[in-house]
Order: sequence, then structure tokens, then C-alpha cells
Amino acid sequence: MVKQTMQTPGLLILFSLFFCHFGWGWFQNNAKSRNQQREPAYTSTSDSQDQSCLCHLTGVLDDCFCDIESIDVFNNFKIYPHIRKLTEKDFFRYYKVNLKRPCPLWPDDSHCAIKDCQVEPCPESKVPIGIKSGNHNKYSGAANNMNDMMECEQAHELGAINSTLSNQSKEAFVAWAHHDDAQDHFCGLDDEMSPDSEYVDLLFNPERYTGYKGPSAWRVWNSIYEENCFKPRSVYRPLNPLAPSRGDDDGEGFYTWLEGLCLEKRVFYRLISGLHSSINIHLCAQYLLDEGWGKSVWGPNVHEFRQRFDPAETKGEGTRRLKNLYFLYLIELRALSKVAPYFERSFINLYTGNTQEDSTTKDLLLDILNETKAFPMHFDESSMFAGHTIEAKILKEEFRLHFKNISRIMDCVGCSKCRLWGKLQTEGLGTALRILFSEKEIKKLPENSPSKGFQLTRQEIVALLNGFARLSTSIKELQNFRTLLKDNR
Repeated sequence: MVKQTMQTPGLLILFSLFFCHFGWGWFQNNAKSRNQQREPAYTSTSDSQDQSCLCHLTGVLDDCFCDIESIDVFNNFKIYPHIRKLTEKDFFRYYKVNLKRPCPLWPDDSHCAIKDCQVEPCPESKVPIGIKSGNHNKYSGAANNMNDMMECEQAHELGAINSTLSNQSKEAFVAWAHHDDAQDHFCGLDDEMSPDSEYVDLLFNPERYTGYKGPSAWRVWNSIYEENCFKPRSVYRPLNPLAPSRGDDDGEGFYTWLEGLCLEKRVFYRLISGLHSSINIHLCAQYLLDEGWGKSVWGPNVHEFRQRFDPAETKGEGTRRLKNLYFLYLIELRALSKVAPYFERSFINLYTGNTQEDSTTKDLLLDILNETKAFPMHFDESSMFAGHTIEAKILKEEFRLHFKNISRIMDCVGCSKCRLWGKLQTEGLGTALRILFSEKEIKKLPENSPSKGFQLTRQEIVALLNGFARLSTSIKELQNFRTLLKDNR
């Protein structure tokens, strides 16, 4: 995935705006320790080696009354083992994507020639029949049957009318339909019917370090941060390799500016930073360690991890970056808990054509969703876009369009495998945001029939769960790096 020195927002105090709901559940045994005074996320000690091991990434998160230790335990024991199994199921392992879309910002002049950058598309013969036979929003047997009937009726009713329409009018109607469908989406979705869209087996094309780095990769992240995160060009992000040299600038000006933003814009920046952090953890955890005569060896690279996250190596930025990862994890965790009623309906089958596997996949997904609902420290997103009605709508639309631009920038990534996982994870986050701000529509869902209101396509479901699985994996890998860093002392 894209390799760059990371840029993240600072320590933000949003306690007056975010409210987390505490519960008991399985966290009850740790209640006393959570009620005690928290240590800061990074505490100075006399032992520099102890500082560099990141042992002090601990305590309560700045933007929510949720402590890192509780999230670690919840994820590593309750979520990670199950979601790892879920993403190995056929419904979630095949993702249809167009990796040939041109970059909308600059000429495609930086495609990676490294062999590990390449993506192997999945032969149509290996894709489950239930996945490839339906269109992009058919993911249950009932939906397949119902949509087939509706298409027949529509063809019968509209056949005579369609023959009288000019080609220009037909194209206009198609454009209107795409516009209507995209009004609540936070991502620029690929056209799955395009001949350039192909199924990719995510298990055969894992996210890991490919060697793609340097100015081409920096340009992508620079465009994301500089042009889409509400930042004026006069404000410089700390450690930005493409910014003019600022001497010993510790980022104080940047964080002063960031704290002056409204809640929604600060949250936006933290989400992007958290995603960037998660991606970099994946690259450090799956690094090419040995490329000998035999099979390549991939594994954790402690030196690479320290360069990106060690406070001593990053002037204190490493802890901020990791805290933004936890913040993003809570955002997507909240989205999964809110979308649970959508999947709990009996006719949603996660259809692949294999009845037994479909049933097992559905049960596993519901188990994960039940765990997310039981988490006792969800943050309250209702503070977002809660001001004056007109101003809130304008801000929400601006928020949505900025994120949509970021999803398009992923088409500028020169490494095909990096582009694949970048597109999937941004679509997953975009889907989570759409869920968070569709509470009313989700509550109105009919129990026994599809809804004309809130719906998720199969692609969005696959991206949502795989994207969250990537965050879950990142937090799990942090535990592994803590152990490795202690062993290296």
C-alpha cells in the first residue's frame, strides 16, 4: 500500500461534543481500573528504550470516554477471531473492482512495475454462481427472485415507450438514475457492469508491502490531505515530505489551526489519518523479509514500524497517529452496531448459491454484529451535523463530497494491489458513514420485505466488513509489535 511519512491531526479534546455510553457486560471486571485516573497516551520516562517500545499507548482516548486497553481486549478476543473467519467466506472474499479507471487528477505516469504490485484477477469459473449471476445489489435468494419478477414487469410495461425514446434521452435518464442513487453515498462507486471490472479474490491478493514508495506515493496522500481535508495551504502538516522545510517546527501551528475547526471537519481529518495509520501498520506487519530462491517470506518489520510510529522517530507524532486509528475503529464499530437490524431480517441470506455455506456465513455475521451491539463504550455521533438545519445540511454535503473525492483519488495509486485495497477500505469507510447518518431510514426498514429506502449493495457489504476487518487486524498487530519491541530492548 502507499508508503509515506504519515501526517495526522493532534490531540483534540471533544469531550463536550462526543458522549460515550458506558455499559457493563464483559468489561465489568475492569470497572475499577477504568474509573481511576488515566495515564496520558505517551508518558515520558527515564528509560529511552522503554519510550521507544510504545508501551505507553494507553489510557482514555481524547475524543471519547473510551480507554485503549478496553478496545484492545474487546477487539483481540471478541472481534478479530470471528471477523477473520468471516472474510474467508466466499461471499466476502470476492470483490468486483475496476482497477483500470484513469486518474482524474494527473496523467497515469507512475504505474508500478514491481511484481508484488500486480493483482491477479479471479477467473469467472471460480466465482460462486450466486455472486456472478446477480447484479450489484442482489445478495439474497429472495432478492434475486423478486428482482427478476420486477424486471420482467418493467420490461413489459416500458417496452413500447422505450422504443420511442431518443438515444440522448435514454442517456439522460441513465444519468439521472445514477445521480439519484449517489445522493447518499460517500464514495464514487465503480460501475460493476463495466467490461474493465473484474472479480478479485482478496485472499489470494493480500494487502502487504509491495515496494511502492517515493514521490508517486507521497503525491497521492498529499492530494488527500492538502485538497480534501479542509486545510488552507498556508498551514503545514508536521513531517510532510512535500512541504517546504520548516526547521524545528513541532506542528504547534498546525494543531492550533486544527483545534479551531468545527467538530465535523476535525473528525474528517482524524478519519483519514486513522485510515492512513491502519494501512501503514499492514505494510509493516506484512513486509518482504526474504526473497530467496524459494518462497518469499513476509512478516513484521520492527524497524519500519518504529520509523512510522515511534515517538522518538516522529517527534511525538506516532502516538497521535495510533490514537486516530482507534478513533476510526470506534466509528466503524458504531456503524456495524447500527446496521445490525438490516441484516437481522430473515430474508437477507448473503447469497452465493451454496445454501449451507450461506447459512453459516449469515450466522457468523450476526454473531459479530451482536458483539458490536454489546460493546459498552460507543460514541454518540448525534452531535455531528446537529446545528441549524440549513447549515447542517450544507456541511454534511460538503463532508460527503470531500470524502467522495478521496475515493476517486484512489484511482491515482500507481500500484495495482495498493489501489485495490485503497479502494476497498475507502468504500468500507464511506459505507460506514452512510450508515451512521441513515438512522431514521434503518429504523423504518420493513421486517419481511426489501425496502425502497435504505439499501446496501453487495459491494458495499463486502467493503464494509473487509474494511473493518483491516482495522481489527491493525489493532491486533499493534499487540504483536508491542511484544516484538519489548523483546528487542
